[in-house]
Amino acid sequence: MDLLKAVVLGVIQGLTEFLPISSSAHLRIFPELFGWGDPGAAFTAVIQIGTELAVLIYFRKDIWRIGSAWVRSLFQAEYRGTLDSRMGWFIIVGSLPIVVLGVLLKDIIEEDFRNLWIIGTTLIVMGVVLGIADRVGRTDRPLGKITMRDAVLMGAAQALALIPGVSRSGATISMGRFLGFEREAATRFAFLLAIPAVVGAGLFELKEIPHGHNDFGWGPTITATVVSFVVGYAAIAWLLRYVSTRSYTPFVVYRILLGAGTLILLGAGVLTA
Repeated sequence: MDLLKAVVLGVIQGLTEFLPISSSAHLRIFPELFGWGDPGAAFTAVIQIGTELAVLIYFRKDIWRIGSAWVRSLFQAEYRGTLDSRMGWFIIVGSLPIVVLGVLLKDIIEEDFRNLWIIGTTLIVMGVVLGIADRVGRTDRPLGKITMRDAVLMGAAQALALIPGVSRSGATISMGRFLGFEREAATRFAFLLAIPAVVGAGLFELKEIPHGHNDFGWGPTITATVVSFVVGYAAIAWLLRYVSTRSYTPFVVYRILLGAGTLILLGAGVLTA
């Protein structure tokens, strides 16, 4: 039964990690609806490694180009002004807010922030924010025009995703759209920016899998991670194609409906916070 649950949760993680609808919210809400209870913050963090592995493979050429240019820029002056070397610094600096706050607020994140009242509310609020950002964003800046200021602001937005329901990609994309970036550019940077934080959080929580805040053991956790990788890889390709020609409106509507539905079910006593 645990393996079956793991497969279902892996599919949910893979489908929702890259869409701006909050994978952590789905991994908290749907197990509760199924009567499985909270799978735990450690389980959620570790299976996200699967979806980030999908990012590493999908963007392998970009990551290699950025990483090699950044390393060379440390020793060779001619590489220091290139976009790829600067992108390396943008990702490092942009990752700092979520890393620092994640360590400082670890206990609150694993307990207080997983309250369904909070999650339902943040789904609605950040859905509205995403809708406004997508509507008012100028859509005139490609990724090549990113600056350190942009990276810091998008990194600060990403840190809000420590609260389940915010959505790491959703918060980063919203800030990117407010800053005038094209939809695909904002989405692509959100994927790249998430790599250090998600992989780091997953590795940090590995020790909690046999015990602590986790209802599953190694077998189901590994199963869910593998499933999330396969599903997540397909989701990346689909989303990048989708946002190149369409708006985020369907995701905004979905977030509001899911958040409102969660709050209604909590009020009716169907769900337990």
